[in-house]
Amino acid sequence: MLVDASTLDDAGIFALDRKTTLVQTVDFFTPIVDDPRAYGRIAAANALSDVYAMGGRPITALALLGFPDDRLGMDVLGEILRGGEAAMHEAGCAIVGGHSIRDKELKFGYAVTGIVDRKRMLTNSGSKPNDRLVLTKPLGTGVLSTALKRELLSPAVERRLTRSMTTLNRAASECAVASGARATTDITGFGFLGHASQMADASGVTFRIQPDATWLLPGVERFIRDGVVPGGLARNREFYAPRVDDGGLETPLLDALFDPQTSGGLLISIPAARASALVRRLEARRVSVTDVGEVVRRRRVAVEIARSR
Repeated sequence: MLVDASTLDDAGIFALDRKTTLVQTVDFFTPIVDDPRAYGRIAAANALSDVYAMGGRPITALALLGFPDDRLGMDVLGEILRGGEAAMHEAGCAIVGGHSIRDKELKFGYAVTGIVDRKRMLTNSGSKPNDRLVLTKPLGTGVLSTALKRELLSPAVERRLTRSMTTLNRAASECAVASGARATTDITGFGFLGHASQMADASGVTFRIQPDATWLLPGVERFIRDGVVPGGLARNREFYAPRVDDGGLETPLLDALFDPQTSGGLLISIPAARASALVRRLEARRVSVTDVGEVVRRRRVAVEIARSR
């Protein structure tokens, strides 16, 4: 075992030989959008993301399904499976089987296996002082998904939300590896500050960031002001706030940094001298990219927030 649960990394890594390593992960969840095909695609993109966060290439997947067949028809199930299959096809990942059970609540996802060259694998523990930090998707999917459940989203924002969650992190991962990134993690259920804290702690450094509204999807701040937030946001804030110096940053922006994400982007730590090359590669692949801060020597907390001027 090269990577286990001790550093709270995104996936496990097992050495097959001196060169090739096996990357393994699993993820599934209940629906967060109304469209069943989009739900299947989001579930696949989310499960694949952990392999991409390790710098890996997904090769096989096993589907996991809990299905209320007394309430939903086979047409719905077919659309979910087709959505997941489309994302896996885009990733070049073969679906080799799976397992289903009857369940009162719909759940869907995948166990994914990938491979990565041992010399090119990425973990969450490799950040070094003077690295730059780059984020590849905007934040706020948890808040907007909650707004969607309450029928508060406009069709345009719903499309924007779905597009973000169905976009694979494949290009972002390939650019990070090609540019010589030191460490990555994907931003999912623990929110930006939760995953950033884990990455900084695993690396023994502090992340210094300067957030602003451009980090967020449209409408996120407004919904937070109106109290439209997922339950996981408060739990993330309660657990991870002691690891963060918030610099007096006010809600709603601070709350948005604790928002639990689904199929979020990659947070990439890369030597400063290579950061511009990474940004150029990401932009050439049409990947959303934001420079979010820097890595410094370990201080009192894992993440320090500087107020924007």
